[in-house]
Order: sequence, then C-alpha cells, then structure tokens
Amino acid sequence: MFTGIVTDLGEILAIEDIPAGKRTRIRTTYDTDTFDIGASISCTGVCHTVTQKANAAGGNWFAVESAAETLALTTVSEWRAGQKINLERSLTMGAELGGHLVLGHVDGIANVVKREDHPDSVFFQFEAPREAAPFIAKKGSIALDGTSLTINEVDGMFFSVFLIPHTLEVTTWSERNVGDGINLEVDMMARYAARLAEFPKTG
Repeated sequence: MFTGIVTDLGEILAIEDIPAGKRTRIRTTYDTDTFDIGASISCTGVCHTVTQKANAAGGNWFAVESAAETLALTTVSEWRAGQKINLERSLTMGAELGGHLVLGHVDGIANVVKREDHPDSVFFQFEAPREAAPFIAKKGSIALDGTSLTINEVDGMFFSVFLIPHTLEVTTWSERNVGDGINLEVDMMARYAARLAEFPKTG
C-alpha cells in the first residue's frame, strides 16, 4: 500500500523482454540495502515487486518485472530507456499518511486533454476511462501516475486538477502534455462504497 507521495524520480536504465513480459532496471536514490528482494515499489503508480537490486558506484538500481496484464492495462508498455518515472516505497505502519491510501492497482489510463500553465500552478484536464468515471468526484482524491491529487472539477468523462510548483519539481508532471496517457487509480473508499451500494441490487 502507498500514499501517493512521490519520494524519488527514478530513471529507466534498461528494458528487456522476458517470457512473462518485461524486466526493467531503474536507477534510484534509494539505499537498496534498506529494502528486500520482494519489496513493493510504486513505479508511475503501478505496484511492482523488486526482483534484483544493488548499491553501485554508478548509481543505485533495482529491477522489476511487468506481466502481460500490467503491460496491457497501464502505460508500462510505453516505458523507454532514459525516461524518468515517479517512485514511492510501500507504506510502513506508523508512517505519516500525507496523501491518501493507494494500492498501486491501476484502474485505467486517463488522457491529458488540456494543459494551462499559470504563474503559481499548472491546470490539467483529463478524459477518464469510462469504467472509472463514476468513481471520480469533485474535491475527492485520485492517484495519477502514482501522485495523490485532489480533483478540482468533474464534467461527465472529464475531470481536472491543479498542480503546485513543488509537485512539478519533484515528479514527472512538468513533462506531461496534451495527448499523454496517465495511469489512473480511483480512491479505494469510492470503489468500496459503490460496491456496497450495488450489492443489495444483485441479491
């Protein structure tokens, strides 16, 4: 489980095809001695399991493997060597919850349809995937590329957020533009509330 507070900007060093999908090596500032093989790390909002790691003179790194379903449902299939990605280590008990509870289970890909740069913020508007749209509410929380954000406005399939300069500085959002696909995870509480409301109708 994660919080949507990005703690490192990783860099993709190499990608290789494997029978299960793809293996990606990612440079990080994390001390890899502080987590184990099998640890969970959110990579652009997608929960991945660490399969290899090392602290090295040329830069610390870890490797993850992405299965076919992950490649089909997220933007991981578009990763390229040299690309920066948002990273977050898994939440530890007792840690400060600065964002909201995020599972790293992507619900779909949202598309950037508008970007407006202002002196003190950047406005982004997205088109949500149809199956996720009902769970997106004004002033609610959403995870986009692993970043916990507050929804500004909602209009049908479209929703918007404002990003402050700090967020732009410590994440990949400064590089996002119209036409980009974004990993979207709806608020876990909204998903369960909808299921509870639906259950009596299904018997």
